[in-house]
Amino acid sequence: MRILVVEDEDAIARGLRFNFEREGYQVDLTANGPAALELYESAQPPVDLVILDLMLPQMSGYEICRSLRRLDLDIPILALTARTLSEDKIQAFDCGVDQYMTKPFSLPELLSRVRNLLDKRRRHLDRRSIRPTEDVVRFSDVLVDFGRFELKHRDEVHPLTTREQELLRYFLENDGVVLSRARLQSEVWKDSAEMSSRSIDNFVMRLRRMIENDPSSPRHLLSIRGTGYRFLREPAADHNTAEPQ
Repeated sequence: MRILVVEDEDAIARGLRFNFEREGYQVDLTANGPAALELYESAQPPVDLVILDLMLPQMSGYEICRSLRRLDLDIPILALTARTLSEDKIQAFDCGVDQYMTKPFSLPELLSRVRNLLDKRRRHLDRRSIRPTEDVVRFSDVLVDFGRFELKHRDEVHPLTTREQELLRYFLENDGVVLSRARLQSEVWKDSAEMSSRSIDNFVMRLRRMIENDPSSPRHLLSIRGTGYRFLREPAADHNTAEPQ
């Protein structure tokens, strides 16, 4: 399992990595929000747990947590912070943290919480892996390996984030069906209030760049003006291009 530690105090960060690696976990360290979000989106294998300080340069831990929740509603987040006021805890939980620990902390307690969160993560991933689509899917000149979080188009291999993979899987399961943005928000993002129509469009554009020979004239992932999108696993040879947005 992979843990992302977002902590700007070097001694604490290195100590956490040492102890987590002794438990057999893969550990990544970042000291600020932008680096943490970039690593989270690109990590292969994906991150399974985030340990998050709240007082950080560039972005606060609260902002980072909200951004992570826009990417993945289910990723476990443990706040590890010197902030002890109840107002801080309330704000952190409102942003989406799962657990809250204050510094100085008990290492055995922290390791126990990490084990419990990762056990829940494993069970969640096991349940989510029972899907009607195959683990490996081919269409046109695209090969998607859901187990590896990878998409291969011709000779290019693209890593998939959790949300990109869930969105692509949902399109595959609804081949040929017109899907509104509201339905995608409900079914894929579980009605997250922070996921806008523009955000969904951005995810679709990223998928187009991966699967289409010409993303500006898509054949698989078509826009339906004023509504949303329709995915065609096997488009007709003379199928028209998507409508412009």
